[in-house]
Amino acid sequence: MNHNNNFQQSSDGRHDDDAALTEFLSSLMGYTPTIPDELVEHYLAKSGFQCPDVRLNCCLCFCRIRLVAVATQKFVAEVATDALQQCKARQAAVVKDKRDKQQKDKRLILTMEDLSKALREYGVNVKHQEYFADNPSTGMDPASKEE
Repeated sequence: MNHNNNFQQSSDGRHDDDAALTEFLSSLMGYTPTIPDELVEHYLAKSGFQCPDVRLNCCLCFCRIRLVAVATQKFVAEVATDALQQCKARQAAVVKDKRDKQQKDKRLILTMEDLSKALREYGVNVKHQEYFADNPSTGMDPASKEE
């Protein structure tokens, strides 16, 4: 008898999970993410994602595309927040002895270094080209940088 009771509890739990998933997927239909569906479709197709029969899986493919768009939006927001924290920490360290100037100019300047540090926390290594203007040695000959 106990075995039947466990089976009923697990099937009820699975039913609750299925209902929650169905509700979540239907909520995706009404949500418009920041990243357009067409852009997500393009990069998914470019990476090899395919929906075999669009007529049968139209809703399912659309939900997958929306889910990728929402996940991408969340990732970009987290990276931007982390880069902002890196920027604030960097500027606070630079301006410690220049308190008067900090109070006049409170603008934050996000650099590739800030973004690279934030992305590195997520396992993405970014190497930027020499022509970026956030490097003090921009425009210098590579041989003269070593000296």
